[in-house]
Amino acid sequence: MNRFTHQRKTNRIVVRPLEKQDYDAWLSGFTNRLVSQHEYDPGKLDMSDCTSVWFDQLVDNHQSLALEDEAHVFAIFRLDDGAHLGMVDFSTLARDAFQWGRVGYTIHNQHWGQGYGTEAVDLAMRIAFDDLNFQRIEAHINLDNEASICLAECVGMSYECTREGFIFENEDWVDHLVYVKTKRRR
Repeated sequence: MNRFTHQRKTNRIVVRPLEKQDYDAWLSGFTNRLVSQHEYDPGKLDMSDCTSVWFDQLVDNHQSLALEDEAHVFAIFRLDDGAHLGMVDFSTLARDAFQWGRVGYTIHNQHWGQGYGTEAVDLAMRIAFDDLNFQRIEAHINLDNEASICLAECVGMSYECTREGFIFENEDWVDHLVYVKTKRRR
């Protein structure tokens, strides 16, 4: 069976797909979260349903999504101790003449303020452009999500527009900022 295995690393972190042997580190990353720090931080989550069997299915699902080119999900691990720091994902919006995707990212809040988010998204963007052949990557960001805006700008994304009534969140259609990076503007 084909496997989705693209990865990049720095001297501090590796960005790669989850593997079944990552369960303990992955679970620890989530269970060690601090309480919510702001509106866009879910903080501590109930992980009681996330058994190793459930996790194995998650890994298989991520592989299927990648092989079908629907989504490419990457875990972020610290190299020195294997700690799970968060996730970066790309959704394929259109291929053919577009080669267009969307990036999402999250860093566990106990690891904020250490540059892991910028480092990881920068690495993942290299995979998106070099290995996955995207030409255009967008980030869709809530108008007041300053941390996400800062991260997008730190990895070289530029504000393009505000899309009105773009995403249905919390029982309402909300506006989102669109930040973009293209392969030729890297």
